[in-house]
Amino acid sequence: MSWNFFKKAESDMWLLVGLGNPGSKYEGNRHNVGFHVIDALADEYGIGPFKSKFNAEIAEGRIGDQKVVLLKPQTYMNESGQSVGKALKFFKITKARTVVFHDELDLAPGKMRVKMGGGVAGHNGLKSIRAHLGTPDFRRVRIGIGHPGDRNRVSGYVLSDFSKAEKPMVEDMVNSLSAKIDILLNGEDELYMTRVSEALPK
Repeated sequence: MSWNFFKKAESDMWLLVGLGNPGSKYEGNRHNVGFHVIDALADEYGIGPFKSKFNAEIAEGRIGDQKVVLLKPQTYMNESGQSVGKALKFFKITKARTVVFHDELDLAPGKMRVKMGGGVAGHNGLKSIRAHLGTPDFRRVRIGIGHPGDRNRVSGYVLSDFSKAEKPMVEDMVNSLSAKIDILLNGEDELYMTRVSEALPK
């Protein structure tokens, strides 16, 4: 079998990244919702076990006919780009086939949006990824966590846990993002947003 075949197979992979901070101390934080999506994907599609590589926890598997790499950086949020850059280089995955799941202050809990490129709006994990990749040309799934109403409270807010009332809503969102992921991997961003929204309890 030719080398070109293997090269093409590698470039057809997807890198699915969840942002968060490692350790039990941060597990329930708003900032860690990206990690929760990656864990849900692993459970939903039987991907794993996770292994330590590239300063991250990674697992390889398939979602439908798509080969994917799941990645949770273990560098703390501010240095997330280190592991993302290493994984892209190793697997020869393009930035266009990279999806980053992250918390979004400008969306309410229970809301989500998909965005390709654009500004990082002060999110330190996204800043690091953009710095390591050189361009913002990767797909972002923005998961609403709400805003504390005062920018001086943002740092403590993102490192606080979801409230008891918010937890079921967040869990429903994480499960819906996971269950409908095949639509996103087919390049249908708008349809993905619609189907995720439709699947949420009304």
